[in-house]
Amino acid sequence: MDDDLFFADDDDDIVEEELGRWKILIVDDEPEVHVVTKLALSDFELNGKSLEFVSAYNGDEAKEMFRTHKDIAVVLLDVVMETDDAGLKVAEYVRNDLDNHFTRIILRTGQPGQAPERDVIVNYDINDYKSKTELTAQKLFTVIIAALRSYRDIIVIEENRAGLEKIIDASVDLFSSSSLEKFMQGIIQQLSSILGCSKDAAYITTAVAVTPDASPNPMIGKKAGELYVFAGNGEYADKEGVPLKNAVTSEEYALCLEAMTKKEIVYAEDHVVAYCNSQSQQGSLLYLSGLPRRIGESDKHLVRRFSNSVQLAFDNVLKTIEIEETQREIIERLGKALEHDDPGSRHLLRLAHMAHLMGRGIGLSESANRTLKLAIPLHDVGNSKVPRAILRKTEPLTEEEIFAIRQHAEFGYQILKDSSRPTVQLAATLAKQHHERWDGEGYPDKIAGADILLESRIATLLDAFDALLNVRPYKDAWPVDAVMEILEQEKGKHFDPKLVDYLLANVDKFMAIQDAYPDEPETD
Repeated sequence: MDDDLFFADDDDDIVEEELGRWKILIVDDEPEVHVVTKLALSDFELNGKSLEFVSAYNGDEAKEMFRTHKDIAVVLLDVVMETDDAGLKVAEYVRNDLDNHFTRIILRTGQPGQAPERDVIVNYDINDYKSKTELTAQKLFTVIIAALRSYRDIIVIEENRAGLEKIIDASVDLFSSSSLEKFMQGIIQQLSSILGCSKDAAYITTAVAVTPDASPNPMIGKKAGELYVFAGNGEYADKEGVPLKNAVTSEEYALCLEAMTKKEIVYAEDHVVAYCNSQSQQGSLLYLSGLPRRIGESDKHLVRRFSNSVQLAFDNVLKTIEIEETQREIIERLGKALEHDDPGSRHLLRLAHMAHLMGRGIGLSESANRTLKLAIPLHDVGNSKVPRAILRKTEPLTEEEIFAIRQHAEFGYQILKDSSRPTVQLAATLAKQHHERWDGEGYPDKIAGADILLESRIATLLDAFDALLNVRPYKDAWPVDAVMEILEQEKGKHFDPKLVDYLLANVDKFMAIQDAYPDEPETD
């Protein structure tokens, strides 16, 4: 018998490596029950997966096993152990304290009268109730088959729910690149569920243009035409932006190239590569590995329909991103022209990225933060009504010239105030308030503190920060240490203290934006 068990374990290791195992917890205070149960189910297999047994000999041990093992599929639970209701307390703990409604609970008892079957099933969310005397090897096999099928289907439903939840969350905001990744992760999780809960899946595409923001994006700067992992689950979760040839084996890469070249779906032993046709891109791939079962004809039909729908959704999101990027560029160029900025100045671009960084850091909603990023390049449009000679003057200004410059806040507000668009409405407020001070000594309305719109306080601080760090007609660029010192001095006077604290605590991130978008040298 030892030899038989040795070779049975050896086979199980092979199966586990390929497809995994169903985890069964045996809870009983009689060691012989554990031995007999394992012997009766030693050759069990469902969907290519064998069993892995975990043992507990009392209620406390059973609870610890549930805390340690999050993937117990079925528990064979004795009712009477150290107390007459120890098993029932374990069931109550699993369902109520751990909120685990996935594990199938099968009660086994040698004293059926001790816990009436109807009461137990109703009150403790038990899935089956068997007397030890009636539970022969064949009946045990049948009970476990039914319980595992139920567990498998519940997990598929849960995977579907989780995938749909990701898609719903992402649909709230499909403009940011991180949300686009979340959207695609939800989609591939859905397909994984359809095909039997594959944990390893990836959406693969050629390099695409996505909305740049202050954070690194894995697809920006990639070589056009080369295949990259855009989003992934399981084994591919941390491979976003990695070239496909570096993310999979050479054999798997060959299958992907075959699918891409033939523009079709390629099926292998335990994985599938689906080509996704595109009207605007070179096409993409959905890649799933570690499937628990072979792909049938109905599955192939689902994959075909799903892959086409996925690419349509992806293309539409990219079009939306392109529209927003066009809008952003128009606003930025318009703001630059109206405020008489030098052709080589990238002040507004830096300001937009720094505003996005700060907005995200202090907790602005993604929608509000995106609006701020779009609106802030228009904060100085009032300069279009101020003589350029005054703005470019290097000598001290006269009182009349100072008055003329201060008028630009009201001018900008008047230019923008009548719009019904949220972005332009915010731009109008930024134009009017970006020279107000936290202590109320600013202009034009001398409002103070929280009466100044938060976005305006952000613009005030970042506009000054950028101006101090860079060359202006009337000044040289300041070193960052000197800029930080003046911001600290003006905290609570000119600037919102909390915003100054955030900037100083994260100055390296803001300086990275400065380094990424330096002013271009003037050309003759």
